[in-house]
Amino acid sequence: MQPSNTYFVRSGARSSPLSRAQFEEVQFLFPQLELEPVWAESPGDRDKTTSLRSLEKTDFFTRDLDRMLLDGKVRIAIHSAKDLPDPLPQGLSLIYLSDGIDPRDSLVLKEGKTVRSGMRVATSSVRREEAVKTICPDAIFMDVRGRIEERIAKLDLNEVDGVVIAEAALIRLRLTHLNRIFLPGETSPLQGKLAILARSEDGEIRQMFHGA
Repeated sequence: MQPSNTYFVRSGARSSPLSRAQFEEVQFLFPQLELEPVWAESPGDRDKTTSLRSLEKTDFFTRDLDRMLLDGKVRIAIHSAKDLPDPLPQGLSLIYLSDGIDPRDSLVLKEGKTVRSGMRVATSSVRREEAVKTICPDAIFMDVRGRIEERIAKLDLNEVDGVVIAEAALIRLRLTHLNRIFLPGETSPLQGKLAILARSEDGEIRQMFHGA
């Protein structure tokens, strides 16, 4: 324990604006802990071409952070809970799962626009496609990858008419002023929640987060 009664915790997180906002959210949830960020990328950040449609519960968005954790470079790794692989890497455990925020998906449209026949919608999820079809049966779908801001930019470039984004991401990035429609139906399990992983053997860090 530091003289200020503050615990300092090296914390791995991805370097995207959304991940940085998630890091700040975890810091807010645990004010007695001083999280020291270690920013990194994972395959999903470097590979902007592989379609997410063919991926199951892999470590595409968590691999590098979890490797850092296993190597002892950080004490915790902060993830979007929906990105966790199943099963977790051997030697790692989930020590905290947040209550989360709005789990819905949103169809973001250009300002002043609404759903129209034959509209082009960017999403890399079959499930999200089916949700869009409930409000626009003849929508044309296009794969999309990249950070949230890169996806939204496709609207301004007239490459698409709509892009599906998790409402939780829009909230965390303070983008709820955007023109959007909430999509019906179920969303990805754990969407909107944050997960903290630690080494299974690290009982001290588990106690920090349960006792903070």
